[in-house]
Parts: sequence; structure tokens; C-alpha cells
Amino acid sequence: MGLKKIQKNIRAWWDRQISGAYHPFTSYLPPQTGIISRLILKLLFTGIQVDAQHTDLPRQDENKDRIIIYVNKYKSYFEYFFFHTRFRHDGLIHPGIGFDYHIILWQPLTRFFKIILSHFNYFIKHLALPDPYKSGYIRDKLMAGNAALLSLVEEKGFYRRFVKSKPDPFHYLIEIQKRIDRPIYFYPQLMLFGKVPEKTRLTFIDMLFGTNENPGRIRRLLTLIRNPKTIFIETSEPLCLQKFLSRPEIAKLSSKNQAVALRRHLLDQINRHRQSITGPTLKSRLEIIEELLTRQDVQKFIAEYAKESNVSIHQAHKQAAAYLDEIASNYNLKMIRIFDVALRWMFRTIFEGMVIDYSGLDRVKRISRNAPLILVPCHKSHLDYLILSYVFFNNNMPCPLIAAGKNLSFWPLGPIFRGGGAFFLRRTFKGERLYPKIFAAYIQKIIDEGFYVEFFPEGGRSRTGKLLAPKIGLLSLILEAYQDIRWSDMMFVPIYIGYDRVLEEKAYIHELEGGKKAPENLKNMLKARKFLKRKYGKIYLNFNEPVSLRHYLKHHDPELNEALFDSKKTSLHLGRRLIGAINQVTVVTPHAVLAGAVLNCGQKRFYFNQLFHIVETYMAYLLNQRANLSDTLIIDRNSAFMHTLETFVQNKILEKSTTELSTASESNPLFKISDNRRPALEYYKNNCVICFIPGAFTAMAILYADAFQFSSSELYESYDFLKTLFANEFIFENELPVEHTVRKTLKSFIDDAILMPHPTLPETYNITSAGYRKLYMFAAFLGPFFDSYWVVLNYMRRYTKQPIFEVKDYIKKIHALGNRMYKRNEITRKEALTKINYQNAIACFNDKGLTNPETDPELFEFYLEKLQNYRRYLQEKTPLLS
Repeated sequence: MGLKKIQKNIRAWWDRQISGAYHPFTSYLPPQTGIISRLILKLLFTGIQVDAQHTDLPRQDENKDRIIIYVNKYKSYFEYFFFHTRFRHDGLIHPGIGFDYHIILWQPLTRFFKIILSHFNYFIKHLALPDPYKSGYIRDKLMAGNAALLSLVEEKGFYRRFVKSKPDPFHYLIEIQKRIDRPIYFYPQLMLFGKVPEKTRLTFIDMLFGTNENPGRIRRLLTLIRNPKTIFIETSEPLCLQKFLSRPEIAKLSSKNQAVALRRHLLDQINRHRQSITGPTLKSRLEIIEELLTRQDVQKFIAEYAKESNVSIHQAHKQAAAYLDEIASNYNLKMIRIFDVALRWMFRTIFEGMVIDYSGLDRVKRISRNAPLILVPCHKSHLDYLILSYVFFNNNMPCPLIAAGKNLSFWPLGPIFRGGGAFFLRRTFKGERLYPKIFAAYIQKIIDEGFYVEFFPEGGRSRTGKLLAPKIGLLSLILEAYQDIRWSDMMFVPIYIGYDRVLEEKAYIHELEGGKKAPENLKNMLKARKFLKRKYGKIYLNFNEPVSLRHYLKHHDPELNEALFDSKKTSLHLGRRLIGAINQVTVVTPHAVLAGAVLNCGQKRFYFNQLFHIVETYMAYLLNQRANLSDTLIIDRNSAFMHTLETFVQNKILEKSTTELSTASESNPLFKISDNRRPALEYYKNNCVICFIPGAFTAMAILYADAFQFSSSELYESYDFLKTLFANEFIFENELPVEHTVRKTLKSFIDDAILMPHPTLPETYNITSAGYRKLYMFAAFLGPFFDSYWVVLNYMRRYTKQPIFEVKDYIKKIHALGNRMYKRNEITRKEALTKINYQNAIACFNDKGLTNPETDPELFEFYLEKLQNYRRYLQEKTPLLS
């Protein structure tokens, strides 16, 4: 009896192991693999970099409220084992099931034999092998919380699904989703073996060992052994199958067609994500030039140009080719790698670090997959050309093609810059007919190819520290390309690039004071070696929300036909919108705040304690307004200001003394500033002046009201006048109503005890005794601009009889007048003697119609009186805070 019972138990165990209900399939790899297998896989995949976004994937300890399907492009056992091993090691839900994968050798030994016996038993009974789809094995595993990996492209995949009629995993999942409430989520995964873009032609190595996108086994293994850090993983946006099926255009399809649409959608998403990393398919410079010059519209225009200019068609073609050769970039990944090494060394040598807005960068990366990307950073230094490319390259994004002035195309840097992605344009297209057309065609071509385009909306580098009014030439060409090509959308990304200190500091001050700009050439480049011996603080990189051109056009004018808008008019408005967006993400640095405090204290000599009372007033305002502060101001504000103050002393911007006056001491030293050093501080103050302008306008309006008690409504007219007068100086992204801005600023002043609300009268305020002094500290930000505009208005009153159109012809004369007025103490701020301020003042007064004092003397007298009254409040001796 005992033997029969044992035999019965053995038979029952055997039946359980090989019964159809057990479903052991090779498409599933359990987490409990052998120790040796786990060790080999772990060592094999250790060096591969994983995108930080993978930490957002569902974790093993989270509620399993969804079915997880990881998706990759090409069927690859290498990738399956990586996702299975690495995700499990990182505590993420890992794929156990592989759709149409057969994992045999890596199975645990006992399970391996169970699979063989089960399949053998099933074959004996049915003369066929068991199917994981029909048996419900995969469905049960998914419902039990197991994740899966599904590959979009495999060899003979079409033949298997459409000729042999084998199950389509996507159709299978769609049918499951329609029967359950639990959502199925697809998480596309990309494994990249480098950042090399695809090329139009395969090399011999590619033909033998596979491409970088889909390497063969030998190439994959060699990369893994020689340089595993070049392999990295990225996760694309997840897709909810329920939401996908509910789309109107998808819901009306049959299940099989829905599966085709789903596969196509995910394949397109992965391809676009890959292009956002490697860039577009890389064509040679000659190939792009050839394709552009043989375009039908370009050929037609060249023929018209030849006829109108009375030159032969061959001469016209030769001239067009010469223009394009002058313009075109020569994007080269090897040159970019050289740049990367050189810049990495240089940044570590002369800067103390780079503070990058990584959340903004990630946002840019995501939107780049949906539309052409136009990068619009501010322009403060020649380093701006290099910084975005450096950051993009080191964060798995393709480097942009950069619009650079033709003055930078000199040998030997011209060819080097071209290799790094620069294309060159002339400062003016005036008098040219063929050149603008060729340049516009090139812009269309590179955007259509899929390159990111970077250009500086200010046109040139800002010598004043603050952002300049936009130049619309290149922006107009980009908008015309949008009209001609009819892309579904175009995304503009406003970017702030800032520095604690710029390399060109002395050159800028020299130019602002009327000096001649030094030309870019090899000799001056070699002189720049001295910069490597100094430290220039930190670099700051901030990204504002991308601006959708399609949305902008509809919002700007709801009745506007996108195909018929005026590109020049629209570019002017859009340009200001982009400048305002950059201003909105300006980073406030300790250099800027301290420079503002020194210049606005109203004295040439001041004590440490007096200076820091002003700094504290400014910081209270910035914190209340939620300005973007540098990391040093957030971590340890006092240490940051002390370090900056010592830097100013070391660079001889300020003089420090503890013995000159009896009240000076080590804890409260005396500082002095000479007039010649004020322009240097003005540059750094202007780096964050935009953050103080609402406070400055409001404070100036309060002082202009000339009463210790006032109502908010009394400030609106004065605030609006200042805002209009300085429209070319200070550009904001969202032009909020004056009433809103004034009330918000008054609240900040109340919080800092500058003002006190009246106990009974609504919207009425009293100025406190300490507040009266602090109001001067804010209004003083406008002092240099009032002085500059006063100089220009005096020149126009005395010497002009018509509008000033050729500004360059007048600047020297206006500058000479300004110097004379400064020597006669008619203006008191040396930093007001700047060409940029004069140019903005001329533009302002031309717009106001101040062209001839004889024909419209009342208008001139109105502005003369207004400016003089505002200046009178600032010329009074400003009391220091004690």
C-alpha cells in the first residue's frame, strides 16, 4: 500500500508540473535566476548610463494599479536582459515577460526541465507546441502584476503576423484592454550606443557590424567592453492604451487596424525621441548646398535675378554658390567632441561652476520631438555661442546650428566654428537682392532637415548688462520659413545665460564710453589668454516656457490667418515677447545686488553697515517678488555678499580703509568708489535691473506725488508715463495692467515697512520715516537713464530740425555733449554716458514725434519739464540708510 501511495503522489506531482494549467513558457524569465547568471548580467551592464527619468518608472513597492509594458524599437535579447536585470536592481518593476522572446539558457535549472517536460507532454497529446497567447499564460502573468517587454521591429515580423497569421502582441493587448478596467501603459525605452547621428550613406563598418542605431552582436559587445559609458538608456513619455483607444480617429477603427496605428504611433515616438538626442540624419555640407541650389524656387529666383541685374545665368549661379559657401555650416561631430574637451577644461579653469535649470532643459528636450526648435538666448559674451552646445552635448541632445556674425568667420576660427555648428550672416542685407534670398533658403533648409537653430534676438552682445531691444531681421526670415513650409508648429525657447562676471568687462566699458570696438581676429584671440589666469564666478543657465508659434499667432490675433500674417510686424511683437520671457527668468547674482547698492547709495564714501542696510532692503524686495536668486544667495547670502565685496576690492573697483576716519573699524570699514569705476558697477547692476523696475517705477511715482500720504490711483499716470518712456529699456513678458503691478509693489513696500496703510481710508498709504529713504534707493535705479535721456533731449532741442534716422551719425556728437554736461555737473552719473542709452532715447523721442522744437515747442517743453522734475527728486542728496 505504501509503495502504491508513493507512486500515486509522484504521478500527481508529475501531472501538476506538466499540465496545461501550469503554463511554463520560455517567454517568461523569473527574477530568481541562478547566482552565476545574476553575477554575469550585473557585471555586464554596470557601466551603462541610465537616464535620470527612469527613476520615474513604477517601483516594485508601489500599488500595481496598471499593467506595465516596456517598448523598444528592435528585438534584442541584449536589451531584454538589461531591462530585466538593471530595473530589478534599481527597485523598479522589471519586464519578466518578453513578447515573442524565447529565453532558454538563462532559465533556472528546475524551470528549464519543467518547460521541456511540459512542452513534450503537450506535443504528445496535441501534436503541436503550446501557445502562450491562446493558453492565457501571458494574460494571467500580466494580471498578476508582471511587466513585459514588447519590440516594435523584428526580422520577418511582418511575414509572421500577416502571412503566417501569428498573434500580434498589440492586437492581443488591445483585446485585453477592452475587457478590463485596469489601464495598460506603454513605456518606450531607447538604448543608444553613442550620440552619432545617422548618415545618408552606410560605411563599410556599418554594413559589416550594424549601425549605431541597431548594432550587431560583435559591435555591441566591443562597445560594451571598450567604452560602456557611451551606451545609455532614455525613457520616452508613457502612453495609456485606454486614452489612445478613446481618440476619435482611433475609436472608429477595427481592433487590427488599431494595433497597426498603435505600433506606428510608438515607432514614430521612439524615432522622434532618438532624433532629439542624435539630431537629424547628417548630410555633408556639399550635399546640403547642392540640394538647396537646385531647388525649384531658388532656381527661379536666380533666373529672375540674372535677368533684372543684366548678368548671365552662370554668373548668377556662381554668385549664389559663393554666398552659400560664405553662409553654410559644416556640422562635424568630431569637432564638437574637441570643443567639449576644450570647454570642459576652460570652464573648470576660469569659472567656479555652471548652474543649469535641468527641469527646463528636460522640458525643451520633450517639446523638441513635436516641432522645429528655435533657441533664443540673451547675448552677454562670446562664450554664449559655446555654452548651449556644451550643455546640450553633455545632456544627450544634439548641438544646434548657431547664427553668428560674419566678423567671426576669420581664419583659423571660422572653419572651427563652422565645424561646431556655426553659420554666418552679414550684419546688414542693405543693398543686396540675391544674398537675402539665399540666406532665407538656407534657414528653411536647415530647419526642415531637423536641426535646432540658435540665434540671439538682441542681434549683438549687450554692452550694458541688461537685455537690448530685439532686432527682427533673422526672426522675420524664420517666420517667413514657417509660412512657406507650413510646419504644424514651431517652438521658440527663451533662454537666459548669465555670468557673475564677463570676460569682456573692460572692452564693454571702453565701447560704452565712446571707444572703438576691437575687431575679432587672431591677434586679439591670442591676447585673450590672460583671461585664463582669473576667476569669473559662475555661469547661470535658465529656460523659460517654450513659446508655440501657432498658439502665439492665434492668441495675438484670433482672426489672423497663419498663412497671411505680416512677418515683419509679427516678428517685432514676438521679438519683444521673447526678450520679456528671457527677462522673466533672469538670475539675480550677489554681484548685481551689491553693485546696485553701491551705485544707488548716493555717496562716494560709505561704511560697510550702511551698504548692507541697502542690500537687505533690496533682498527683502526680491524675496517678496519671488525673483530667481542665484544658488549662492539661497545657500548663504551673507557669505556670498562678503566674497563679492572682497572681489570688488581686489579688482580695484572699490577702495577699502579702516583708518581713514575715526569711525571706521575692522567690523565697519569705510569704502570709496571713484567716478571712473562706476561704469563697471553699472554693467553688473544692469544684469538684474529688470527685477527692480516695478519697484523703481512705483517709488519714483510716489516721490513725484510729493506727499507723505497718497492713494494708489494717484500713482497710475506717473507709472504709465515711465513705462512708456522706457519701453525700449525694460521689456516684460506679460504686460500686466498698471493697477495690478502697482498694487503688488505697494504690498512689498508695506511688508518692508516703507509704507503704512491708512487705518480708515481704502487704497491710501503713508510713507514712514525710514521708508522715505528707502524709496530713493529704488528710484535711483532709473537715475542713469533719466540722465541719458536728458542729454539726448537737450541735443535734439538745440541741434536738430528733423527725425534722427541715421543714429550713428549723431552718437558721437551726443556723446560729446554728454561729456560736457557731466563736466559742468549738469548730470552727475558717469555711467549715464553710454551709447546704448542714447540710441534708445533717440528711438523713444522719434516715436513721440519730437523732431523739431520749432514746429512743436509745446511737446518739447512737456518732456523737458517732465524729465527735469523727475531728475530733481533724484538729484537731491540721497540719505544713506543707517
